[in-house]
Amino acid sequence: MTKGLKIATIGGGSSYTPELMEGFIKRYEELPIKEIWLVDVEAGREKQEIVGAMAQRMWDASPYEVKVYTTLDREEALRDADFVTTQFRVGQLNARVKDERIPFSYGLLGQETNGAGGMFKAFRTIPVILDVVEDMKRLCPNAWLINFANPSGMVTEAVLRYGKWDRVIGLCNVPVMAKMTEAIMLDRPVEDLIYKFAGVNHFHWHKVADKAGNDVTPLVIDKLYQEDNGLPKNIHGVPFYRELLDQMNMIPCGYHQYYYRAEEMLAHGLEEYATVGTRAEQVKALEAELFELYKDPALNYKPKQLEERGGAYYSDAACETIASIYANKNTEIVVSTRNDGAVPDQPADCAVEVTAYLGAQGARNVAFGPLPTAERGWLQVMKAMELLTIEAAVTGNYALALQAFTINPLIPSGATAKRVMDELFVAHKAYLPQFAAAIAKLEAEGITIKDEKVRALMGSVN
Repeated sequence: MTKGLKIATIGGGSSYTPELMEGFIKRYEELPIKEIWLVDVEAGREKQEIVGAMAQRMWDASPYEVKVYTTLDREEALRDADFVTTQFRVGQLNARVKDERIPFSYGLLGQETNGAGGMFKAFRTIPVILDVVEDMKRLCPNAWLINFANPSGMVTEAVLRYGKWDRVIGLCNVPVMAKMTEAIMLDRPVEDLIYKFAGVNHFHWHKVADKAGNDVTPLVIDKLYQEDNGLPKNIHGVPFYRELLDQMNMIPCGYHQYYYRAEEMLAHGLEEYATVGTRAEQVKALEAELFELYKDPALNYKPKQLEERGGAYYSDAACETIASIYANKNTEIVVSTRNDGAVPDQPADCAVEVTAYLGAQGARNVAFGPLPTAERGWLQVMKAMELLTIEAAVTGNYALALQAFTINPLIPSGATAKRVMDELFVAHKAYLPQFAAAIAKLEAEGITIKDEKVRALMGSVN
């Protein structure tokens, strides 16, 4: 009998954990797991205990004997792990509230992975993921790191570039959703369609062919204007201009609406900010409901309500990637990985999000070829912004952070942008030790938080 696999999940108290369990149960026959270790920080202890108990109930309801452990000791969780998955949020959901509300308070877009908020999520996340990698080098040097922590592309890039760790795959559920939705639109099995993706995480395009090799992208574009566009639940739907899609003959991901229809997306975000609250605040309410459900000792399956959280098909991406690496299945999956020429408009050593075949040696990319002029320009700007953001996160260099802000397409340059950045630094002080000197200087200059709800979260409403 073979030794069972050990899976460690960083951010085990996440509401997404049942998604992960469902995917592992579904694939147990090809992925013989023995132990799953959920690890979190003290602030996430209660949620982890709730979701850990539910995870165990899910396995107990299955035909398989798998033990779920919960711990706050990352070393214990990582020791001799075969796969490490990451789904953590530094600062929990309150940090996301700050990421969204502070930009909106100045009329800028607030979004958890794009714009100013996404950059600050990277500033908080990247040092932690690099610490995890250093632990993995000691405790599980042969393990694969499967990253779902956003911004997934930047986190993966940081692991490759600064962590010097090649056994990493970055994942996102958005490409999976696109494939599932478009197959339904075309009334064809997803297996009969050939997909090619290219770009970076939350900023990619794709083309579709049928099993005979005929380009059916124009047909998919037609369908997009007839039916539900399959956007993730965390993205407000504003139709792309049809002329743009026809001209490029590619399908942008849902997050492109922030760039192709920035005016409308900002208006919608500002309306929610002033009324029902930002997406982060809505998610907090939804998550509270989910955890009340998870407490039910009779609940031993993933509840339908989890799909509203925005992570549909999470398990299809994460668990299939792990299964494909373990069993050398060479499954076709869209991943963030080292470019190696798949997108010739980007440096070979940078991380891109592309179609790849996953096996025992990791990702073998499918070459997309050169992008058209407009898309190439967009992508080069976005990658430059990502690289600056990552370097700032690693070094704590305020000037680099400002440079990254300045070239981000969702942040108008000038005094307002700098003020937003400064407030975000002060608001996230507890989770940005690398920027301690810069933050101390900002505090000495009298930088305060404009948004009342953020001030309340920080314990000061004055």
